[in-house]
Amino acid sequence: MAGTDIKAIYTTALQNTHALEQQGLQQIEHQLSGLGQYPQYRSALEAQKQIGTKHMGRLDKALAAVGGSTSGFKEGVMSVAGKIGAAVHATASDETLKNLYAGYAYQFDKVAAYKSLAVIAEQAGHADAASEFRTSMTEDKASADVIDGMIESITRDYLKLATSGQKADS
Repeated sequence: MAGTDIKAIYTTALQNTHALEQQGLQQIEHQLSGLGQYPQYRSALEAQKQIGTKHMGRLDKALAAVGGSTSGFKEGVMSVAGKIGAAVHATASDETLKNLYAGYAYQFDKVAAYKSLAVIAEQAGHADAASEFRTSMTEDKASADVIDGMIESITRDYLKLATSGQKADS
């Protein structure tokens, strides 16, 4: 069995991470429209959206450096997955909390993806990109910390709204 060339592995990892970021940005966009009662959460998502857009730029630059492009198929699948995930949460009676949990988990998914991508980039001879991916990893850890810091307060706000008959979900 022939081995796979490191450039192919790197290009695939870039495409996969790009699709992951795209999915997250779509989910964030969907959530932003319904968070009027949670300004702290809305602000955190807006910041994550800006960070995710910056990450997409880093990934686009790295893909261009290896002559690759985004995978239309992967982007499409991840787009559908993001929309389905948001739609499933929208049918739940606790949509806001489920989105909060999913957003928290998503940040750690990205941390792992960027940690791995940095190693792959180094092994493929792209130390400059590896450094950028470590920056993305650090930014995603910080975003996870922000969400972690608000889980309890958002849950309390949710309970207060829901038990008083007010609109607690979007």
